[in-house]
Amino acid sequence: MKQPLGVILAGGLASRMGGGDKGRLMLGGQSLISRVIDRLEPQVAGLALNANGDPARFADLGLTVLPDSVGRHPGPLAGVLAGMDWAAGEGASHIVTAAADTPFFPADLVPQLLLAAEAQGKPIALAATHDPEKGALRQPTFGLWPVDLRDDLRGALDEGIRKVVAWTDRHGTALAVFPGTPFDPFFNVNTPEDLTLAEGLLA
Repeated sequence: MKQPLGVILAGGLASRMGGGDKGRLMLGGQSLISRVIDRLEPQVAGLALNANGDPARFADLGLTVLPDSVGRHPGPLAGVLAGMDWAAGEGASHIVTAAADTPFFPADLVPQLLLAAEAQGKPIALAATHDPEKGALRQPTFGLWPVDLRDDLRGALDEGIRKVVAWTDRHGTALAVFPGTPFDPFFNVNTPEDLTLAEGLLA
């Protein structure tokens, strides 16, 4: 498999942060989205941003901006589809997605997703964290997605499917399980309190 392309998912409404672009929030002197770019870019063959609204507001990032092709903010699956369609035009076979508000995700995310998909013989791989009591907790915005499933995904969105796992479970999903200690690497910033917690994790 060729190195996948990367897609940062920033299409959400950020309602718990009062709206706006969560990725622009500053953490330790650097925006959340810049931190995500710095982690994902070395792991992929190219990078794009899934975001809605005026793409010019992201011009400083130097990334291709991919809007959802499905209306009414249907959630991360729409961003996955936008990424798949872009990757198909680039001749790529797979994409890897990461959320724009999750600054601490693993620096080996992509190789671990690739290994999980190959070892477990599944078309899709999702990241997960290990919980001693609950087992593997899936992180549905961090995944490896084959581009040749894009028409199937488009049909599922037209059917009204919105939950990532409701679609991935149709196809079989490998899990790349990461340690959940000393803190959850997929901790994401949803509220002002989360931002304060994230500042503490930098210390």
